[in-house]
Amino acid sequence: MLLTRILTVAILLPFFVGGLFYLPGGWWAIALMPLVLAGAWEWANLSGFSSGNRWIYCLLLLISALAILVTGNEPLSPILDGAIFAVSAVFWLVIAPLWLKMGWKSRTPILMIVTGWILLVPTWLALVRLQERPWLLLALMGIVWVADSAAYFAGHRWGRRKLAPTVSPGKTWEGAAGAAVAVAVYHGLIWNFGFSQHMPNLAIPAAVLVAVLFPLSIIGDLFESWIKRQAGVKDSGRLLPGHGGVLDRIDALTSTLPLAALVLACLLQRG
Repeated sequence: MLLTRILTVAILLPFFVGGLFYLPGGWWAIALMPLVLAGAWEWANLSGFSSGNRWIYCLLLLISALAILVTGNEPLSPILDGAIFAVSAVFWLVIAPLWLKMGWKSRTPILMIVTGWILLVPTWLALVRLQERPWLLLALMGIVWVADSAAYFAGHRWGRRKLAPTVSPGKTWEGAAGAAVAVAVYHGLIWNFGFSQHMPNLAIPAAVLVAVLFPLSIIGDLFESWIKRQAGVKDSGRLLPGHGGVLDRIDALTSTLPLAALVLACLLQRG
């Protein structure tokens, strides 16, 4: 399984990085749409929607994303972006932790429709807006990738105490601790050798942002695990060999990238 996961990443990552660096902004946004629609289909399936309603849900999500893309050059675009990112931030900082703590099991259609939109559209928009600083976007995504890999290996080697046994029995406190150490080292290296000269005034805000994004990445992972457990499935889909579905691969990104985009927009504008 580990070899399959590595091969999948080795095949897909060059396409992602190539598009990130070489596609014009509009084409980059459109190139990401198939992943958004695949995630929407998976979410609709986890929500228990019928086949017809899944298509309708994907269409509505597509229309809303295209509407945001079309208004991208309007004067009010930064305000709209900020509002979308703020909605995502409130969900992940307040609602999702409560959802997990209380063990809510509601699959009310309107609730699942709105929640799926909050998971997918702000993440897509963050990927689109942060393309202006591709190295910074990769560094932010690296936080999630490093945390996920370190948690896997540390948990496999030392894991004893369950982090959230009723949500995701495979995750342990030892794995989370290993991920925290790895992310701290990663941030130190990336900042000192990559960004400190270009953004010297943002050293403390960057460290605080990483400290917030790390636990949020865990919440994003746990939240998707809870939704899958509620739906009675192990993976959100089968599109990505070794990883499951699109939601299985981007779960931690949905909880981190929109907040990062919001914070960075404020900090860079101020700087």
